[in-house]
Amino acid sequence: MEGRDRKTVLVLHGGHMRAGLALGEEVFAEAGFTVLAPSRPGYGRTPLSTGTTPAGFADATAELCRSLGIERLAAVVGISAGGRTALTLAARHPHLVERVIMQSAVAFLPRPDRLTRMGGRAVFNARTEAGTWAIMRSLIRLAPPVGLRLLLRSLSALPARQVLAGLSTAERATLAGLFTQMRSGHGFVADMLPVPDCAAQVGQSALVIATRHDRSVPFAHAESLAAVLPNAELVEARTDSDMIWFGSDYPRIATKVRDFLATG
Repeated sequence: MEGRDRKTVLVLHGGHMRAGLALGEEVFAEAGFTVLAPSRPGYGRTPLSTGTTPAGFADATAELCRSLGIERLAAVVGISAGGRTALTLAARHPHLVERVIMQSAVAFLPRPDRLTRMGGRAVFNARTEAGTWAIMRSLIRLAPPVGLRLLLRSLSALPARQVLAGLSTAERATLAGLFTQMRSGHGFVADMLPVPDCAAQVGQSALVIATRHDRSVPFAHAESLAAVLPNAELVEARTDSDMIWFGSDYPRIATKVRDFLATG
């Protein structure tokens, strides 16, 4: 939790992420908001028992806010696999959540396909994920372009070489640093379990941001949310991958986010 003068924005990161690995949080901090970013169950030091379902963790998060004296969140931000928990929190605790921001977020469409699910369970389960990430860290350290292209293949429908070529040197370094700190813990496999659809119960204003080039979370997820959420705006990011914070279009997206938080 990093404090500022304004109300709090709660950030629920996606797969392989945990508290302390910042991704896209600067737009909220620079706007003067306090940023609260807990590790979801199975990631970091949050055990799965903290919330074995998005509903369970939503309730735990609401209790966390109460214990911190937070009566109202300016927004809850759901990134990738954290999207379902963000929506569940908004649906179950409307008095707490003022707005919802979805970024490359998983909705309630069937996901992933059987082959991807089997592969994910084999490579990123709690027994194998440490070895998987150790290999990736070594590859990024010894041959950064090769390691980045390998990881970007799962995040973009475009050729990995094209995606990498579109990133600045600084963005490549930031992305490499982020990838070398990721871990899957027990959380990634849990993220693949089915979740009850609560989108129609979310009455708050919502900003849904996604790119058509996302291979990890197809654009159809964003479209489904925009169609079902009563007060949603869909913003199509002109970025090359799931990582919408990297690329020349992000300043436009950041402006959209700031304007959305300034409304109402």
